[in-house]
Amino acid sequence: MTRAPLGLIAGTGFYDLGALVDPAEHTVPTAFGDARVVRGTWHGIPVVFLTRHGAGHSVPPHLVNYRANIRALADLGVRDVVAVNVTGSIDPDLRPGDLLCLDDFLDLTRQRPVTFFDGSGPEGVVHTDVVEPYHPAIRREILDAASTAGRPVRDGGVYACFEGPRFETRAEVRLARLAGADVAGMTGVPEVTLALEAGLRYAAISLVVNPASGVGDSDEPITMDEINAVLRTSSAAVLEILDELVHTRATFPDPTDPDPTEPFA
Repeated sequence: MTRAPLGLIAGTGFYDLGALVDPAEHTVPTAFGDARVVRGTWHGIPVVFLTRHGAGHSVPPHLVNYRANIRALADLGVRDVVAVNVTGSIDPDLRPGDLLCLDDFLDLTRQRPVTFFDGSGPEGVVHTDVVEPYHPAIRREILDAASTAGRPVRDGGVYACFEGPRFETRAEVRLARLAGADVAGMTGVPEVTLALEAGLRYAAISLVVNPASGVGDSDEPITMDEINAVLRTSSAAVLEILDELVHTRATFPDPTDPDPTEPFA
């Protein structure tokens, strides 16, 4: 049996994976539009890598075609997905460079297509359970890989997804904090819920790159220069965790369910 490829999704600051062997770009047509992916191998296992914002960060977060991206991964045989989200800290104890393995989210977006099941397909309307949006087995892989790599990662965190592409106001950040959010981002939703609908096992690493608006002592505006500076020093930690996760997978038989849920015809 051919091993199912591992899906990797990333955004700001993660536009290629230097560890991929024989990387090849592909355009994958779906009913929701085309998705661009890179296929290759890492430690001998197949990988499908997708960068949300496209070449040169040309697609803003509110215009990412999340449905096409997730549908393409599923169509390519992906069963497990590890995502990377670059975030601002809402929890004042978090600092730039800190890492979290997310376990819940808040959806504060307003205008994105959020489901495959909009009533137009043969499935009709489907109500997806999201009591555990980030798959516990994939979360465990991330945490174990981080421990082996010697990279501290907080076990758990609530991701507040805002519409973007602007940064959040101080009032919005206060609201999210009152609701229990730890970090703020612009791309984690509906990606996580679409993965659930597609029957994929999905988990995400959050890399903190700045304090969100009004968090901490500084009133300085958030700038991309600030974010890019943290990415230059901290992205290696994320890549080391991914490398260890893939290396561990390569050591064992295919960990994915041999009979994954297939909600689509």
